Amino acid sequence: MTRTPAILVLEDGRTFEGAAYGALGQTLGEIVFNTGMTGYQETLTDPSYHRQIVVMTAPHIGNTGVNDEDNESRQIWVAGYVVRDPSRRASNWRAQRTLDDDLVAQGIVGISGIDTRQLTRILREGVMRAGIFSGDAMAPVQELVERVRSGEQMTGAHLADEVTIPDEYVVEPPQGVETVAHVVAVDLGIKAMTPEMMAQRGIRVTVVPSTWTADQVLAKAPDGVFFSNGPGDPAAAERAVDVLRAVLDAKVPFFGICFGNQILGRALGYGTYKLPFGHRGINLPVMDRTTGKVEITAHNHGFAVDAPLDGDSVSPAGYGRVKVSHVCLNDDVVEGLECLDLPAFSVQYHPEAAAGPHDAAYLFDRFISVMKGAR
Repeated sequence: MTRTPAILVLEDGRTFEGAAYGALGQTLGEIVFNTGMTGYQETLTDPSYHRQIVVMTAPHIGNTGVNDEDNESRQIWVAGYVVRDPSRRASNWRAQRTLDDDLVAQGIVGISGIDTRQLTRILREGVMRAGIFSGDAMAPVQELVERVRSGEQMTGAHLADEVTIPDEYVVEPPQGVETVAHVVAVDLGIKAMTPEMMAQRGIRVTVVPSTWTADQVLAKAPDGVFFSNGPGDPAAAERAVDVLRAVLDAKVPFFGICFGNQILGRALGYGTYKLPFGHRGINLPVMDRTTGKVEITAHNHGFAVDAPLDGDSVSPAGYGRVKVSHVCLNDDVVEGLECLDLPAFSVQYHPEAAAGPHDAAYLFDRFISVMKGAR
């Protein structure tokens, strides 16, 4: 089989030569790595990866193909895809297509056959912009480097509006499950499994676009408000911060995950900052300081909240006492916030765990308890 040449070019000028995987052409984005050994379909369709080139550290990708049930959104969102050893065939009873078929059909430019271990070691020094080039997009390396350096930075990028749904929709509890609450979930880049996990527990979920105002959200008279994961720099998400402050002012119970955790941090008056290489995978250890339990959790974030780790602090924006409820055991990054004078909390990871472990699913039950306690 003829292999079409492709080249990965990093912002610092380093290059990796391999074979095209997926569509041919050019793609630019921030290059990041994911340490998950499973769940590539959920990763590709996670809107939080919008405008990012994803490197898979697991060497063998595509062996179970793809299906129509495991997508976390309406399309593949990654800007580009980097793998070591793509499977030559899909072998799984649920597979409907090969991964390569989907990448080609959706125009996702990728590269295979490179040393992803070496590349990951480079990115652990700090993620950067990159580009993948194949077919007619090939050119002298210096020209490709200049194309990469002309690409957009992730810092300062407001991306939630680019991935959100156009119209609201409702996820009802399954037949036979009693409805215990109504939640408005603001789609900043939501994954499909998140409202499903809430619905399984009896929550009727109205998912709404990121462009909705606080008046629109509160007009639904929800028992609680949820902010999802999503792409971009939380420092650029001014509207989401304003909406959340209105929710907090109304004392409506709030739960946020990932980007939603960062928005809560900003609404409370804390800063956010960019991590050197972020957390992306399904095996990161986090301690729930409320119980002392260590959870293995699913992550996808490049920014974090800058809040005091020790003891309670006072919200700089005037929302009372706040504590850091969860912390990453790898690097002491803030992984959760809890308001002690308001019914609001958040975590930095993905408790719906699609894909990943289910250690943190209890947080949806905690949300129900907070809503019941606020009535």
